[in-house]
Amino acid sequence: MAKTTTKSAAKAAPKTKTVTPVSERKSSGHLDRRQATIRLLGKTDDVLIIGGIAGAKDDAMGAAGGDVAHCYALGGAMGAACAMGLGLALAQPTRRVFVVTGEGELLMNSGTLATIGVLNPPNLSIVVLDNEYYGETGYQPSHTARGVDLVKIAEGSGIKATRMVTKESELDDAARMLRQSNGTSFVVAKVAPTDPERVPHSRDGNWQRQRFVRTVAAWKK
Repeated sequence: MAKTTTKSAAKAAPKTKTVTPVSERKSSGHLDRRQATIRLLGKTDDVLIIGGIAGAKDDAMGAAGGDVAHCYALGGAMGAACAMGLGLALAQPTRRVFVVTGEGELLMNSGTLATIGVLNPPNLSIVVLDNEYYGETGYQPSHTARGVDLVKIAEGSGIKATRMVTKESELDDAARMLRQSNGTSFVVAKVAPTDPERVPHSRDGNWQRQRFVRTVAAWKK
């Protein structure tokens, strides 16, 4: 019987991510994302920060002054930011905990808001930078571009201190609420769909985790 030979399949060429140009991105948001984050968080020396994936982590680090030990920047963990912030707030009740994330990241695990609403830790402050796009995957329109309202979802989950910020004049009032609420606070800032300025940082996840754990442990003393 004649032998049959099988040719190895040619390797497929790597796909190039298609990114929607800035000029073609349409959004209801106009706030500068970095400046909005800086004003909403204010002084950050005495707080713990969880930065969501993609541009949100850069905005969190930018507001904190760079790749600092008390800011934990996520990578490849879409949907985890608010859950991590909740656990941290419960474990560190004397520390203000900020979560800075994007609407796309939160939409991946919006059910976390229900648990947050039930537990309602007063030291947890959540900032959602909503540009109405999934920036991590090439700027495809997100659900908030099609009418999904994250503030209403938060309110329906039992979070009473909420704000939708669309103008610069509303930032200071929202910042006060994030610091002074007697329950979990939740702010959605409608930001322009621009590319966030990157902040240089280590991408070694294990090193980042150990540094953050050491910082939390030192602050407990």
